[in-house]
Amino acid sequence: MKYLLLISFIPALASFSASAADNTLQAGQKLVDTHCINCHASSYGGDGSGIYTRDYRKVRSLNGLKAQVTNCNTMLNLKWFDDEEQQVVQYLNHSYYHF
Repeated sequence: MKYLLLISFIPALASFSASAADNTLQAGQKLVDTHCINCHASSYGGDGSGIYTRDYRKVRSLNGLKAQVTNCNTMLNLKWFDDEEQQVVQYLNHSYYHF
């Protein structure tokens, strides 16, 4: 009986997890759209997103991506909290880097 009860919770947990991941990606995208795209567009051109996919990009690993997001946060004095940095990292990794 306990086993059946446990199995009945698995779909709910999966749904909750997917919803939380979607919320994180949406929050990360909003931060990027608000704080990053204008700077990237002015320094790289176009809509700014090409900076993530160019052949000679600086970011080559997940740790490198985390470091770059932290660097931008610090240099631009964005005052993001750690969770906001993580949201941006997750969004950029999901959308562009795929580490």
